[in-house]
Amino acid sequence: MKKRYIVVLALGLMGCQQPTKNSNRLTNGQDSLGHKAFQREIDGKAVRLLDLKNADMSVSLTNYGARLVSLNVLNSKGEATDVILGYDSAEEYKANTNNFYGAIVGRFANRIGNAKFSIGDQVYTLEKNDGEQSLHGGTNGLYNKVWDIKQVNDSSATLAYRSVDGEAGYPGNLDMEVTYTLTSNNGLMIDFRAETDKETVINLTNHAYFNLNGAGDSSILDHQLQIDAAYITAVDKQLIPTGKQRPVAGTAFDFNEPKTIGKDINLEDPQLAIGKGYDHNFVLNKTAGFQKVAALYAPKTHIQMDVWTTEPGLQFYSGNFMNAEDPKGKAGKTYAYRSALCLETQHFPDSPNQPDFPSTHLKPGDSYESKTAYYFTIRK
Repeated sequence: MKKRYIVVLALGLMGCQQPTKNSNRLTNGQDSLGHKAFQREIDGKAVRLLDLKNADMSVSLTNYGARLVSLNVLNSKGEATDVILGYDSAEEYKANTNNFYGAIVGRFANRIGNAKFSIGDQVYTLEKNDGEQSLHGGTNGLYNKVWDIKQVNDSSATLAYRSVDGEAGYPGNLDMEVTYTLTSNNGLMIDFRAETDKETVINLTNHAYFNLNGAGDSSILDHQLQIDAAYITAVDKQLIPTGKQRPVAGTAFDFNEPKTIGKDINLEDPQLAIGKGYDHNFVLNKTAGFQKVAALYAPKTHIQMDVWTTEPGLQFYSGNFMNAEDPKGKAGKTYAYRSALCLETQHFPDSPNQPDFPSTHLKPGDSYESKTAYYFTIRK
């Protein structure tokens, strides 16, 4: 029997007023983004922009990095609000790969210390792209690959990529699929599947940058965040876990009750100083299975998301390395310092080098499966 590694991220809203249906106010990507700007070849493979839509939501995505380009939901006024950051063309994504906007990152999301790990007696050396560390798969990770389009219709699209043995230093031919699906209840589902022919490590996530006030809004410090976690994995000066878990109670990292992100972000705390803000893995208070672990709310638009997952950790990144001098985003918008955040459900950073962390190993005959869903609604 095949062993399954199941990961589920869901951001949704429970018991809240549903937004009024008004599909005429939602763009489907074709209205707001130029398809011709994505009709390019990268590494000899065709890049395309794909559109998904239903009555209340629309999504544009590209097979370059299997990434989300736009995600339009309704705010409290019934107006379409694009809640993720990105660019208007394939060339801009290619020129600015290091910010990972909306991309599938891996083979190993987050950091691996000293860019190496071992399986048995074999040491594997990875690409260094974060000082001496490997971040999100290295200099040429999945975010920089053109995925094959396997199927697409009005509500779903499936993309596939084979990462060959030795690519970016990782062992095994790894066959991956990601399926994006719009649901009838204001959700975007993301399903991952992967199999390998040689023991390897895997840790996939979508690296969307969110601002629920709309992409290009100046700050996320007014957003209210709740994370159900009693500990973080403490990090060293290179943001690599020390192996120790630090309690959040009584610290800036305590989000067990909702609070604005800006409330404690500038407190004197060695961990905040290292990350220049929040850039840490939260050890979630959960048992095995699919559970709610976090909630995000924007008072300006009254848009809320809840986070559900089977994963043991949640990486909260508060946009500490964003810079208004960086290249402009969609429609010429400025993406300034702390103007977006990431909530990445995944296994812990540096897990291949931390024997006490949940395992990220995948063996031949086993299947890696991951499901992510973002559900949106309005909280008055």
